[in-house]
This record gives sequence, structure tokens and C-alpha cells, in this order.
Amino acid sequence: MGEKKEEEDDDDEAWLQLRPVEPLPSQCCGSGCSPCVFDLYQRDLARWEAARASKDRSLLSAVEPQSCHSSLSPETFLAFSISAVDKVTKDTYHVRFALPGNSQLGLRPGQHLILRGTVGGLEIQRAYTPISPANAKGYFEVLIKCYQTGLMSQYVGSWRAGDTVFWRGPFGSFFYKPNQYGELLMLAAGTGLAPMVPILQSITDNADDETFVTLVGCFKTFEGIYLKTFLQDQARFWNVRTFFVLSQENSLEQLPWSYRDKTRLGHLAQDLMKELVGSCRRKPFALVCGSAEFTKDMARCLLCAGLAEDSYFLF
Repeated sequence: MGEKKEEEDDDDEAWLQLRPVEPLPSQCCGSGCSPCVFDLYQRDLARWEAARASKDRSLLSAVEPQSCHSSLSPETFLAFSISAVDKVTKDTYHVRFALPGNSQLGLRPGQHLILRGTVGGLEIQRAYTPISPANAKGYFEVLIKCYQTGLMSQYVGSWRAGDTVFWRGPFGSFFYKPNQYGELLMLAAGTGLAPMVPILQSITDNADDETFVTLVGCFKTFEGIYLKTFLQDQARFWNVRTFFVLSQENSLEQLPWSYRDKTRLGHLAQDLMKELVGSCRRKPFALVCGSAEFTKDMARCLLCAGLAEDSYFLF
């Protein structure tokens, strides 16, 4: 009897070692992705419980190991090599990742990925939207702002060309279709510009897409405006306007001539929003991305400007 009891105890211990580990709160990016890391945990836990009940470990073989292939998966982190890291401002990095041959990442414009990092033994996950064109071949790019006390920022700040980084995806419920809207009013604060970039480029790359675009970028200073060259090139298209709101500049006279007539100082508030919506050439559909506070304020301002709740999307 004693030997049998020991065998049962050993078997229980072996099963417990196979039990999925519940994620830490830091492992959830908070972006409402499906499947979330907690969804995956519940799935794997149910699979483990069924295998244990039937004493059949083969049922656990359906759990996919971490992959190093290039095809995206919402459930499995995949390895990608960094080909270049550029520091575009004192706290923001423009990073390019390599894809095999001429393969494509497989995102639709505006969708995002989940990045996994480990700092001091703590695993963390955050959501980032690639800024490269959806049809880019052989690479994809992200724009990441780092914060002095941010754990993920510490991880990103350590990146060098040749490092391997793990992503999963794609995620995101907004799917742009050519000519779906008369005009897109894009409201972006800081790196909230990221999801707007591939959507905008998909429009200007498509000669049959006649959607008007008004892009409003909110930044602290002129020097802090991301992707200036890209935005200048896009503004040359007949259907694209760019507009900037700078919160920490004191005078328009300090800006280049080409920016003075399309820049306001201060914050994007209700009066300016009404002016922007009123100046749209067709009925606008608004896209909003920025901090939680910015997104909340923009939703309120859009409603006050006469847009219905089904006339805007908050990233």
C-alpha cells in the first residue's frame, strides 16, 4: 500500500509540474486583444484538466511550442530579427524587423501586434502598431516611445541590430476598405500616429481610392513631430491634408514657413474640433489614437461637433 501511495503522489506531482502557469497582470497589454494572454491560459488549463482527468498526457501535445517561423499567429509568439534601430527623438525609436525573403507580415492597415519582453525576470507585454505599409515585403517597422520608469521601455532601450524579439498577432477590429468613407478625420497624439500611417499609405497607394483624409497630429513641440518627411510627402496628394497642434511651442514664427498655416498652438479642444469637422470636404469618419485621456477627450469633442458614436473609432 505504501508503494502505491508513493506512486500516486509522484504522479500527482508530475501532473502539477505540467499545469499551465497563470499569467501575471503585467503580461496583459490591456488592449482588449482576442485571444488575450488570459484567454490562452484558460484554454491551456482546460486542456490540462481534461488530460489529467483521463490520465492521458497525449492530450497535451496540442499545445503548440514557441515558434520561430515568420507567419503570424495570434496565439503563439514568433521570433523576428532586428535589422535596424534608429533613435528619432530623445525617447522614441524607429525599429525595422526582417522578414524572410520577400514575405509579408500579414497585417491589415491599422492592426497591431503584441510584443513580449522580460526585465528583471518579469515578463511584460505591450501592443504596438507597425507603421510600415501593409504590403511591405521583407520587413516591418514600429515606432516605440520609451518612458523613464517603463519596464518595456528598459527592454526596448537595450535593443541592437541582430537581436531577436518575439511578437504575436494580428489584433484589431478596425478594417479599412477603399472608398468606404467620404473622408477620414485622423486624430493622433504622439505615437498614436502609428495606426494612421499604414491606413493613409494604403489610400495614397491606391489610385482608385478617392477617400479624402485630414490628419491632425498632436505633439508637444515641432521637433517632436514624428515622420515629418513621410507626412510632407503624403500632404502632396490631392486628397490629403495634414494639420498639427503643438502644446509646448510659444510662437508660430519659430516654425518653418511651410508649417505655419497648418499649425495651431495649445491643445485640440472643442472649438478647434468643430472647425476641423466643419472644414471636411465630405462627411467624416474619425479615427482616434493616443493616450487614454486624449482618446476620451476626443470622443467627447467629436460628439459635441455633431458626429454620432458610430462615426468614429477609438484605437
